[in-house]
Amino acid sequence: MSLKIRRIDCTRDDAREAIAALRRELSPRGNVVSPESRARTVAVFGEPLSPLQVVERICDHVATRGLEAVLDYTRKLDQVALKPGEVRVSADELDAAHRGAAPEYLATIARIRENVLTYQRAILNRDVHIEPKPGLKLGLRYTPLRRVGVCIPGGAAAYPSTLLMTVVPAQAAGVREIAVVVPPTKFGGYNPELLAACRELGVTEVHRVGGAQAVAALAYGVEGIAAVDKIVGPGNLFVALAKKHVYGEVDIDSIAGPSEVVLIADASADPRFIAADLISQAEHSPGASILLTWIPGLVERVQAALEDQLAKLSRGDLARDSLERFGALIDCRDEEQAVTLSNLFAPEHLHVSTADPERLVPALTVAGAIFLGNLTPVALGDYAAGPSHVLPTSGTARWASGLSANDFLRRSSLIAVDERGLAELAPDVRRLADVEGLTAHRWSVDVRLEKAGRP
Repeated sequence: MSLKIRRIDCTRDDAREAIAALRRELSPRGNVVSPESRARTVAVFGEPLSPLQVVERICDHVATRGLEAVLDYTRKLDQVALKPGEVRVSADELDAAHRGAAPEYLATIARIRENVLTYQRAILNRDVHIEPKPGLKLGLRYTPLRRVGVCIPGGAAAYPSTLLMTVVPAQAAGVREIAVVVPPTKFGGYNPELLAACRELGVTEVHRVGGAQAVAALAYGVEGIAAVDKIVGPGNLFVALAKKHVYGEVDIDSIAGPSEVVLIADASADPRFIAADLISQAEHSPGASILLTWIPGLVERVQAALEDQLAKLSRGDLARDSLERFGALIDCRDEEQAVTLSNLFAPEHLHVSTADPERLVPALTVAGAIFLGNLTPVALGDYAAGPSHVLPTSGTARWASGLSANDFLRRSSLIAVDERGLAELAPDVRRLADVEGLTAHRWSVDVRLEKAGRP
């Protein structure tokens, strides 16, 4: 079967609109859901609600009805009937999963945890203390959040990597309470490898709840799940929209859309490597995979490699669907245009598959994570290198950044003056207070200087 992936020729007049249309399709404001999800919406709600309407209804019900609503939606949407006492994974279950796990697997989890900790601790914000002038002391203090919630997907596959890339940065920041929510599926709350990884990382609070109802439970708090200060972790469109809905009640990391990669390739790139990288994102289903190249004939060679590999991979059919819906092979005029288009896409993952990738880095100003060189596949960042794989999607990398330990810290400014410092700042405070008409602001300074015998 021939792969029907879109081709965009940047010498054509309609290229810009074709690129803009691709970005609109991948927006988290869109309706990128499977036919099964659409059918389930009608079955559960009795009408074809939009994803946003579904999320609003679920969150409102959880906020008012608590755990009862969470269990109701778990039964209707996940087809799993849980009793209240079955939501939280017991300590015995975590211990049993850990004992039953292969030693090699636990060793891998431990090594990756160390990689992530090393990186996250190295970039951790530090307190600042300065004395810009006599009598004035300023500072910035960082303290960890008290309690965070972590969403781990579990619908189509198990994701211990996401557990590592969310939990460990929080631990590096010093967060004491971490609540993990994961769908009640064989890939989620009933997956022994995932539960073993939780135990290996020291996570003791795991709840078998997924989707928008899990986000709402974390945000509002329900019986058995205390409210958190921040919710992080990827998920489908419903999870993303639920996080958007509860933002303000709690903090969130991002409103994530489908996974995506933009790959810039020159003549040094191996078409087989490119195809493998494009498929690796497409197999998330949905996932966007975009090639930018100015090398004549490379697009044709990559398409041939795609068709060959799709026929051999177990998730080839899922990846094929994503490539045909959200993929693109783009012929650029030159390297400069490829860089310009990459910045326009602002991709989650940017793979610079060129002979001298470092040369292009200064011009590549917008990306969640940048992978340099033909031997650096995105999978290294997804699984083991150290930076978190929770990254901005759908063009939000133009203003957002990937998750890090610093996202689990709150900042507090520190200000202290002595009598000399107060007197020096007083004239400017008085002047602005007079302009704004805030007489009590001025008086709070004057009364202190009056007591000190200063004008």
